[in-house]
Amino acid sequence: LKQGGWVENQEEGFIIMSPETLKFETLKFEQEGAVGVLTISRPESMNALNDQLIGEFEHFLSGVSELDIRALILTGEGKAFVAGADIKEMSSKSFADVFSENLFANASDRIIKIRKPIIAAVSGYALGGGCELAMACDFIIASDTAKFGQPEINLGVIAGMGGSQRLTRFVGKSKAMDMNLTGRFMDADEAERSGLVSRVVPAKKLIEEALSAAQKIAEKSMPSVMAAKEAVNRSYEVTLGEGLLFERRVFHSLFATEDQKEGMGAFLEKRQPQFRDK
Repeated sequence: LKQGGWVENQEEGFIIMSPETLKFETLKFEQEGAVGVLTISRPESMNALNDQLIGEFEHFLSGVSELDIRALILTGEGKAFVAGADIKEMSSKSFADVFSENLFANASDRIIKIRKPIIAAVSGYALGGGCELAMACDFIIASDTAKFGQPEINLGVIAGMGGSQRLTRFVGKSKAMDMNLTGRFMDADEAERSGLVSRVVPAKKLIEEALSAAQKIAEKSMPSVMAAKEAVNRSYEVTLGEGLLFERRVFHSLFATEDQKEGMGAFLEKRQPQFRDK
């Protein structure tokens, strides 16, 4: 059974996907070795989030753990990462519509539950849902043309995918309040200074830099990578004391892995480690 690129084996009860079977209309998937690159592709609408795109994105996320990749890059085609929601489509929705379908919840919830690392490679506009989607990734590499914003206030609404919550944690109350109340944009340099993005690179080198970062991650021990991601994300959910305890226990647990022995042994022997994810 093929649905949007997923191949489901009903007898065995599992789902698999390969780059050759991926057939979405608003997404493009490519694989570079152990790294996957997912491109949001509605360039004629500056990659605005409509129902079809959101549905295909949720569908992709529902089985991304089955892909033979160790890291994922999320980017946008054309002049924008994602310029926000498709206002033409969304404007006619009622409270009952958005409440009953729980608009944006599934995509937001699914991306943060993926254990493999996800890098947002942002060029051009990342506004509203686009900014929020980038923030839901593990870190952001921005091109020098990137612009971030939460302009929902101009439409008579507010952010709905984390723009009032994650943005505040990333850049602080004052800047988050400024962006959410005035709708102003933040350029790439300010975003880096504020801690929203990890680095800024020339637009022509954005994917190259993102691939380089993802490939470095892919070389590491996956149990350690997933543990590090989980520990950092935990810091936003608990007190410092509880977070430190969680970190310490995960650190201790990794001494039960073969990769810990290999990594430390390779360091002492002055060679590159050969991790086996065990």
